[in-house]
Amino acid sequence: MIGRCRLWLVLTGAALLVPAQQRETFSILMAGNPAGKSIETRGAEGTVAIEYSYNDRGRGPEVRGRYRFDARGFPALVELSGHDYYKAPVDEHLTVADNEARWKSTSEQGQAAGPAFYVTVNGPPVEIGWLVNALQKAPNHSIKLLPGGEAHLEEGPSTTLRRAGRTIAVTEFLVTGLDFVPVPVWLDRDNRFFAIAGAWFSVLREGWESANDELLKLQDDADDARYRNLAQRLGRHPKALVIRHVRLFDSANAATKERQTVRIAGDRIQAVGPDAEFTATEPDTEIIDGSGQTLLPGLWDMHAHIQPPYGILNLASGVTSVRDLANDTDMLLRLRKQYDTGEAIGPRIFMAGFIDGRGPYQGPSKVFADNEAEARAAIEKYASLGYQQIKVYSSLKPELVAPIAAMAHAKGLRLSGHVPNGMTAEQFVRNGADEIQHMNFIFLNFMAEKAGDTRTPARFTVVGENAAALDQEAAPVKEFFRLLLERKTVVDPTLGVFEGLYTDRPGQVAAGWESVVSRLPAQIQRQTKIGGLPAAGDKDRLYREAFAAVTRMFKRLYDAGVPMVPGTDGVEGLMLHRELELWVKAGIPPEKVLQMATLGAAKVARADGDLGSIEPGKKADLVLVAGNPAVNISDIRHGTVVVKNGIEYRSAQLYGALGIKP
Repeated sequence: MIGRCRLWLVLTGAALLVPAQQRETFSILMAGNPAGKSIETRGAEGTVAIEYSYNDRGRGPEVRGRYRFDARGFPALVELSGHDYYKAPVDEHLTVADNEARWKSTSEQGQAAGPAFYVTVNGPPVEIGWLVNALQKAPNHSIKLLPGGEAHLEEGPSTTLRRAGRTIAVTEFLVTGLDFVPVPVWLDRDNRFFAIAGAWFSVLREGWESANDELLKLQDDADDARYRNLAQRLGRHPKALVIRHVRLFDSANAATKERQTVRIAGDRIQAVGPDAEFTATEPDTEIIDGSGQTLLPGLWDMHAHIQPPYGILNLASGVTSVRDLANDTDMLLRLRKQYDTGEAIGPRIFMAGFIDGRGPYQGPSKVFADNEAEARAAIEKYASLGYQQIKVYSSLKPELVAPIAAMAHAKGLRLSGHVPNGMTAEQFVRNGADEIQHMNFIFLNFMAEKAGDTRTPARFTVVGENAAALDQEAAPVKEFFRLLLERKTVVDPTLGVFEGLYTDRPGQVAAGWESVVSRLPAQIQRQTKIGGLPAAGDKDRLYREAFAAVTRMFKRLYDAGVPMVPGTDGVEGLMLHRELELWVKAGIPPEKVLQMATLGAAKVARADGDLGSIEPGKKADLVLVAGNPAVNISDIRHGTVVVKNGIEYRSAQLYGALGIKP
């Protein structure tokens, strides 16, 4: 499975150059809350011992290992063991002898001659710092990476931090070649790793945890300048734009119309009709010939957790609107403003405010409610900031759902979420929820006696082990469907998440990524082969059968008329294409899937007055794709032009800005 947390295991890191026998500890934070530790000890002859673990809602890696480095700072020996984020075994090794490197992990193996820096699959987040140290000494500050790619180093801003009478000078370094965008890391004056600052995931030298926000602000300022430059370079602002000779997708009727022309003026659609009706062209009008292509309303991702790189990735993939279902409030508001003004490249953002209860499996959030007063304060704050929805999570006390629903509805906000531990989906709906996130909670409604603690990964494994045995024709299932219809409850199924969890296996390219993987940066390609949940023995069969059962249940929901919305909860943009493919594979006609990914989503977001269809007067959010996705849904991957708020972008250029090949 390729997803957010998986990417963090390789695409973040840190540095190490400490005196012999010195032990150094770094704190791992999630949303500012303590989550784990990364400990390193330098021994004799350049060896480094590491211990690394964190807890993310019952998930998270626990890795121990040993490294040895050569004179250039390149790993000459790596030995890692333990378990990864989903508790699958870690067994990763590198040896270098006679100028030849050999490496092996549970997901890959290989060998290569010549000097290169091996980047681990399962190593600690401090690893990137060792790479920075090697890059500082390398010619042109560039290094060949193993198993593939090349890293380059740039120096960012410096600052002096002051805490409790202590002072430390630190400098930001940016490493390209690991992620879609440069990865920032902070080193001290002695070039020792100090921090990875982040809103969701951060690693800081013990005792300096409170410096995260200060460092993050400096990073954000530098990032904003880079994204402004990209927006100015890649966005086109035609006074008027005509897209002609297209096959137009009519989302209201889930049908296509041939030989159509659309005229855009400013940020609005001005006119739509047959080619023959558009004979004259006004001065200063840009014309795009869309022959052989399909013009659709901009796509929606209704389960996003937007990050700056995903802004570009969404638009490149034709996604012009997202619903963010949990994020850092300050970052989200900043990104929304930048995207709305065109200062940065990204989709429209519809915001859901996240609320969880406190506890050992609490979500990565700064907002918690263990009583009605705390819930009321959170809802009032979210409403005042322009949020459209509240999302609750697994550690929330079940008795708070009804009052939260009432308070949210009184403010005009919808309520959705995970079904809290100790509650069934039926109870969640009866207590006022407007929407359920994730298909596993539909299954858990009928597995209460087996569910265990659904704050933990049991919410995945219990379904994986029992879904195939559930009688989907049974009366309780049909009665629950009737309740969903009666209450007009929306389901956000995230099929792609469960395909990854239940069917991805180490060493094999993740399902749905086969046609994309060769276009990705080399280090990100590796993440498509890590695998999903551990599936030893009979679990391999059970989990594959479980995903088939999830797909069947999804189709039954559709046939019953339950409203559903497409979302990723993963690598945005690219994973939405796979989500739509899975919906078609489940048996829904492609034109109906496109309708739900455009006008249907806009209706759920209460934005269909401006978005979701190509009509005069509506916002100019459009995507032009080669082929006809209303017949072959996979053509949705072949975007050529995307227009958001009247600003025109070329998909290939947007992908290129992230290191993704056309």
